[in-house]
Amino acid sequence: MSQSTQNIYGGQAVIEGVMFAGRHANVTAVRRKNNEIIFYEVPRTTKPWIQKLKKIPLLRGVVAILESSAKGSQHLNFSMESYAEDELEETKDGDKPAAKEKSGWSLSMIVGVAIAGILSFVFGKLIFTLVPALLEQLLFERAFENIILHNLIEGFIKILLLLSYLYFISLTPIIKRLFQYHGAEHKVISAYEAGAELTVSNVQRFTRLHYRCGSSFIVFSVLVGVIVYSFFHWDSLWERIYLRILLLPVVLGASYEALRFTNALRDLPVLRFLGYPGLWLQKLTTKEPTDEQVAVSIASFNRMLELDGQVAKTSQA
Repeated sequence: MSQSTQNIYGGQAVIEGVMFAGRHANVTAVRRKNNEIIFYEVPRTTKPWIQKLKKIPLLRGVVAILESSAKGSQHLNFSMESYAEDELEETKDGDKPAAKEKSGWSLSMIVGVAIAGILSFVFGKLIFTLVPALLEQLLFERAFENIILHNLIEGFIKILLLLSYLYFISLTPIIKRLFQYHGAEHKVISAYEAGAELTVSNVQRFTRLHYRCGSSFIVFSVLVGVIVYSFFHWDSLWERIYLRILLLPVVLGASYEALRFTNALRDLPVLRFLGYPGLWLQKLTTKEPTDEQVAVSIASFNRMLELDGQVAKTSQA
C-alpha cells in the first residue's frame, strides 16, 4: 500500500460512534441502545473551485479545516439524533435510569455537546488566540521589550490553558467516552495503514495515537503562531489583538503545512520526533477504547471502503 493511498483516510469521533471520510463517501457508524449498528452515508462531492483552492499551499489548510468542520457537523447531528431517539423510547418504557447507567449520556448532555461543538467551531480558536495575548500583556508588558520573548511566554500560556482545559474535561464521563471512540478511530486507521486484517483483536494491538490527528494540528498552531507573530511589532494591546485576528488564517494555513510535513517524515528515525508534541497531546484527547467501540469503528471503516469501491467500479465501467 502506498503512502499516498494510506493518507486519504481520516475520521472523527461522534456520539456513540465514529465517522470516516473516504475518497467518495463519508460514513458514520453508531451503536444504538439495542446494540444495533446503524450507518449514515453521505456522498463526498467537492466543487471544482474548492479542489483548486486545496492545491494552493497555506490556503489549502484553511479550506480543509472549514470543509471538514462543515461535513463533520452533519455526522455529529446524526449521532445526536440517534441517541436522542433511544432516550425518548426508553423514557416512554420507563427504562431511563438503566440507559443512563449503561452509557453515561443524557439528553441534557447531548444538548451540551452540541452547544459546545458550535461554540468551539466559531469561537474556540479565536478565544485561545486572544486570551493568552491579553494575559501576557497584562502580566509582562512592563517586564521587558523583547518581542520574541513576549511571544514565547504567550505561547506557553496558551499551551498551559489548553492542557488544563483538556485535562479537566477528560475527567468527565461524557468526554471520556467520546475520547474512547477517538482512540478507536485512530487504532483502525493505524491497523489499516499497517496492512493488518481489521478484526477487533488485531486493531486493539495498535496505538491510539496518530500523526495526522487534529490534536497535533492544535499543537502546531501554537508553535507556528509564536514564529509568525515574531515578524510583526505592536505598540499597544489593541494592536496586538488586531494582529492576532488578522494573522489567524496565516497561522492555520502554516500549521496545516507543518502537520503534512511531519507526517511525511514520520518514518525517518531522526526526524520523526517533529510530530511528538502532537502525539503527546493525544494522550489527553484519546482514551483506550473497549472492544465494542472498536467494533463500531471497524464497521464504519469497512462500509466506507465498500462504498468507495462501488464508486470506483462504476467509474471504470
